[in-house]
Amino acid sequence: MHCTRILAIRHGETAWNRDTRIQGHIDIPLNETGHWQARRTAEALVGEDVAAVYASDLSRAHQTASTIAEALGRPVLHHTGLRERCFGVFEGKTWSELEATHPEVAQAWRRRIPEFAPDGGESLLMLRERVEKTFHELAHRHLGEQIVVVAHGGVLDILYRAAARVDLQAPRTWVLANAGINRVLWSEEGLSLVGWGDVGHLQTTEQGPSLDERHA
Repeated sequence: MHCTRILAIRHGETAWNRDTRIQGHIDIPLNETGHWQARRTAEALVGEDVAAVYASDLSRAHQTASTIAEALGRPVLHHTGLRERCFGVFEGKTWSELEATHPEVAQAWRRRIPEFAPDGGESLLMLRERVEKTFHELAHRHLGEQIVVVAHGGVLDILYRAAARVDLQAPRTWVLANAGINRVLWSEEGLSLVGWGDVGHLQTTEQGPSLDERHA
């Protein structure tokens, strides 16, 4: 059976992660902690046999991937299918602002209504279709190999659900840590979970990492 091993990594921390601000497709760079997390992740992956490094074209993912790719001696290959979920008119808002001004929207979000899409944004159904199609495409290019994919919290949430066979509306019980290392196996039969939420490389007193997972 032809398989592709996937090292799926969420980008490092940004200032908007700390502010609990919805990023979506807005191009926010890494903050100081995020760059540190990217370096620690790169160090942790040295020695891994990696055929290619893919990333969302948004700065926070690109910067994380660039640090990793440099350590592995690979270029960064961009794919827009790895972008975060588009949150439309609500991008740039904090969650508290959203709850205060649009409680019905916040409720729909928390209930994970699959068909709900913010004005100008994507529904969970649309996101799932895009993410699963993208991972299928990338994995199929590298049968028998291992690849690194740097993306966003919403993207990795969909990846976890697909690999663990978790319903789209089920409450999240897993962590989507900034710069965490997640291992997934792809085959023609589907995705399967190998390991999730490895943050051992970030557990140091040198600089405390953020594990905020609320808005990618």
